[in-house]
Amino acid sequence: MPSDVHDSLDHLSRARVAVLGDVMLDRYWFGRVERISPEAPVPVVQVGREEERPGGAANVALNIAALGAHCRLRAPVGRDSAGGSLAALLQKAGVETSFLLLDQLPTTVKLRVIGHQQQLLRLDFEERPDDEAVRDLLQAGEDFFAGTAALLLSDYGKGAVQSPQTWIRLAREHQIPVLIDPKGRDYERYSGATLITPNKSEFQAVVGGWRSEEEFRVLGERWRKTWQLEALLVTRGEEGMTLFLADGIHHHPAQAREVFDVTGAGDTVIATIATAVAAGWPLDRAVELGNRAAGIVVGKLGAATVSREELAAASDGTNG
Repeated sequence: MPSDVHDSLDHLSRARVAVLGDVMLDRYWFGRVERISPEAPVPVVQVGREEERPGGAANVALNIAALGAHCRLRAPVGRDSAGGSLAALLQKAGVETSFLLLDQLPTTVKLRVIGHQQQLLRLDFEERPDDEAVRDLLQAGEDFFAGTAALLLSDYGKGAVQSPQTWIRLAREHQIPVLIDPKGRDYERYSGATLITPNKSEFQAVVGGWRSEEEFRVLGERWRKTWQLEALLVTRGEEGMTLFLADGIHHHPAQAREVFDVTGAGDTVIATIATAVAAGWPLDRAVELGNRAAGIVVGKLGAATVSREELAAASDGTNG
């Protein structure tokens, strides 16, 4: 790979990204399965190792930090041990946290039971914050944007991104691009954003299906204009990614050699794109880098991150 591309990857460390969204703590119990329970036809997992990782918007922030960039994260969490674990994990990774601590709201926790590298069960512990509590997130104001070159809204539908238009307007006033990982079927609420990144199934749920690649491209461009977006990126799994811009449509084939776990892949994609945009990359090149990152991260277990070194190796043809 040419040295100037390596230099461009090094420039990612200069990026400053602000993230707002729904955070969660991912817990993993790893063990072995050697018998079926006599109480019910279910496997008995002998747990031998436990692990905790930041999830949701927290995983997005972790991915930004893994690229060497500065990340400021704002999110509601419970005043509990899970929230404390999240803060400690993020601070250890170099993420600047600005949590809204809620006494009546438990931090969202997703517990996965893994036996012989196979996920056997997931348990979710979560409650949606009320509107009044989340409105306090908007008090971040101009301080939240200080020194920021991109704003990323990570919407997992848990309540943190209840007023995306407020954030889009604030960011636009500061001439900051807004990138959004959307949720639900009302994409009008993201109108005016720089980029939204639905996956194929999410996009189909909003606009309906298509019978051909040409029909898909017509739908993508139509809805990009309807939602007044600078860009729309549809991530399509093994079919790659398609970016709709005012100056044309850019398709990026999938780069994964082997898919082990797609958990958190969307977080890695939008985190990488936002970091590149904050570093001054044009959107089409930023999406190309995000596609490269996706090809790496799906080969890892659970919500994971990608480093600049891995991206450089992938660009040299030694990975993904």
